[in-house]
Amino acid sequence: MTLAAWAWDTAAALLVPPPPAPPERSRADRPLADLIGAISAAHSGGAPGRWPSADGGLPLLEPAIALLARGDDPHEREELRRAADSLRRELVGDTVTYVLNRNLNVSNHCSKHCSFCAFRRDPGEPGAYWLQRPEILRRAAEARALGATELCVQGGLNAAATRNGSRTAYAEQLLHDLAQAAPGLHLHAFSPQELLFLAEGDGLPLAAVIGRLKAAGLASVPGTAAEVLSERVRRILCPEKLSARAWCAVILEVQAAGLASTATLMAGHIEAPADRVAHLLTLLNLQLHARRQGWPGFSEFVLLPFVGQAAPAPLRQRVGRDQPELEAMLLLTAQARLLLGAAVPNHQPSWVKLTLAGATEALRWGCNDLGGTLMEEHITTMAGARGGTCQSADTLAAAARSLGRPVRQRTTLYGVPECRERVA
Repeated sequence: MTLAAWAWDTAAALLVPPPPAPPERSRADRPLADLIGAISAAHSGGAPGRWPSADGGLPLLEPAIALLARGDDPHEREELRRAADSLRRELVGDTVTYVLNRNLNVSNHCSKHCSFCAFRRDPGEPGAYWLQRPEILRRAAEARALGATELCVQGGLNAAATRNGSRTAYAEQLLHDLAQAAPGLHLHAFSPQELLFLAEGDGLPLAAVIGRLKAAGLASVPGTAAEVLSERVRRILCPEKLSARAWCAVILEVQAAGLASTATLMAGHIEAPADRVAHLLTLLNLQLHARRQGWPGFSEFVLLPFVGQAAPAPLRQRVGRDQPELEAMLLLTAQARLLLGAAVPNHQPSWVKLTLAGATEALRWGCNDLGGTLMEEHITTMAGARGGTCQSADTLAAAARSLGRPVRQRTTLYGVPECRERVA
């Protein structure tokens, strides 16, 4: 079995299904301050096992549903913003962080056909590419020379990317090459979907694949491919992708192996508030479980607004917008901060998707981090995002300072880089 039985069973217990929406009147009648207070009380008073799960009816579930249905009123929006900003300040202070990193999207050859993806290509199709070893080494070495501390490595599910017939061996060699070209850089690589693709292709237990990649230099894992952890949404967005339960199971095995991961939510398309609730509370369950086990858990939460300008036509037409709706994403930023509470202290917007101005505004809605410099970006840019493909450290620092906030460089896992700290 590719996924460990314990991880598969635990994933089922921690995965929260979309709850029914409360009646319209009950959502409106309860003061927003009471909802925020109930969420805070559930966080502060919740013992292990007292968080929402498949059986429902636990302290955080009802106020969470109501909270994510609120925010249409301008006064409520400001109340939510202030509450999220206050919680951010309480948990992590005023300092804004960023990481000097480079994206390496090695190839867009992909065997899956997600309805939202403008990045994937079949081999030989216009726009298809696959970076070969000399170019990968050049970009890694260049990143190190420019002061990067991290390489973020993701790409399509390229069935031809094998070494001696093995997908895992190819990934191992890639990590070895990157470590050689850019010694000392943190290798943040391979989403849960990519890890499962390697294991299934080679007929190996996922734990064995993770162990081999960790030995080759893998230091943490991006929490992408989560999209929305609701099967009714995934059946439309990404029916060929791993299930919500499988995503959770992979994350459990990654974290059990001692590797931190990020947590993401792709929002602003066809999902309903109940789907967002299910997703965020599932992330909370996973994080609290990791803490109880002494695992690294999630290092941060990243909201990924849907960009549809170049997305496949059926979904683009169904969503009805090409770019994220900033006000809606800022509201969700605040709601996510309140629901995840102290369990996930670090929250990051996407300047690629929201533009740097939008991401800067998100710092007022509960975020404390501006993400990475990236140096290059292809996945979202090919979807039509307008935020650009790179930022300088000085530009990110200036964005934080424009709000009167202090700023510093961080490592991938939110430490201080050796001999490279930038404080302004």
